[in-house]
Amino acid sequence: MDYQAGFFYVFSAVLLFSAFKVITARNPVHAVLYLMLAFSQAAAIWLLLKAEFLAITLVLVYLGAVMVLFLFVVMMADINIESVRKGFWKHFPAAAVLGIVISGQLITVLWFGFPTLKVNELAAASAMHAPDHSNTHALGVLLYTEYLLPIQVSAVILLVAMIAAIALTLRKRKDSKAIDASEQVRVKAADRLLVVPVAATPKPTSAAAVTNTEGKA
Repeated sequence: MDYQAGFFYVFSAVLLFSAFKVITARNPVHAVLYLMLAFSQAAAIWLLLKAEFLAITLVLVYLGAVMVLFLFVVMMADINIESVRKGFWKHFPAAAVLGIVISGQLITVLWFGFPTLKVNELAAASAMHAPDHSNTHALGVLLYTEYLLPIQVSAVILLVAMIAAIALTLRKRKDSKAIDASEQVRVKAADRLLVVPVAATPKPTSAAAVTNTEGKA
C-alpha cells in the first residue's frame, strides 16, 4: 500500500466519523462543526483523485461561505433542544425507511451502474492525457457542451428558488414604518402644513396686574 492509499483511508475514516457525528450530535453547533470537518475531508479526497477544481470549490463555497453562514444562523437562533427531541421517535420509522431506500439506491448505482468500466480502461484513459492536462478545462468544456441543457435547467430551478425565498421573506408587514421615497419627493407644503388662525391673547389690565403683584407679595 502506497502513501496515497494510506491518506485515502485516513481521510475516508475521518469523513465517515464526522458524517456520523453530524446526525448524532445533540448540539446543533457541534453538528455544523462536524459537517465542516466532513467537507474538508471530502475536499482532501478529491485532491487525491486529482479533482483540484472540485476540491477548491468545496472549500471556498461551502466551508468559506455556506457553512459559516449556517453556523452563524444556528448560533443566533435560540433552538430549544428538548422540544426538538420530543418528536424524534415518532418520526424515526419513516426516517429509517427513507434512509434504507436511499442507501439501497446508492449501493445499486455504485455496484451495478458502471458494469463496463474496468480498472484497465481507467488506467489507459489516464495515460492518454498529457502531463500538463487540466481537468478544470476539461470539466468546463464538458459542462458547457454535452451537459449544457442540464446546467441551464438547474440554473432556472435555483433562480426560481431564490425568487421564492425573497418573496417569502419580504412580505409586507402592517407594523412596518418604511417610507416611500417617491412620495416624499412629490409631496407639497399644502399637503403637510395646515395654518390654523388663532385669536390673539389679550393683555392683562392694570388692576389685574396690581392684584397679581400683591398676591405674589
